[in-house]
Amino acid sequence: MDANSQTEMSSGESKADVQLFELLATLLHEVEELTNQEEVELRAKIEALGLEVSKVPSRLTQQLDEMEIARELDQLSAKLDDVDEMISSTMAADPQVKSLLSSTADIWMPVITATSDERQNFSASVRDCGHAAEGNGSG
Repeated sequence: MDANSQTEMSSGESKADVQLFELLATLLHEVEELTNQEEVELRAKIEALGLEVSKVPSRLTQQLDEMEIARELDQLSAKLDDVDEMISSTMAADPQVKSLLSSTADIWMPVITATSDERQNFSASVRDCGHAAEGNGSG
């Protein structure tokens, strides 16, 4: 794989990530409006997770041994567990949040549960849809 292909793939993945985190921010904003409560902690967790997802691994990180990889995965799992706990407790406390997340699950669940290959395909289809929409406007 050449550098351009890798850059294009990273760009596509980051667009899908950006879209996911924009959706999460929008949902959070709607929840805050519905509940008239600012969700400072949840907003901070989403932003922190967004930063983690967008980090570019250094050359040293690419040469981790199995134990280091396992530790990194454990840390990421713990962060995801924290987010899951916050979402679950918020859903349990507020039926409007549960309804909002349930009604939009078809948008955000496929991105969250996708494998890396599925995310790449998703990113490619998002790019293709964008190009098709641009073509429709000029024709």
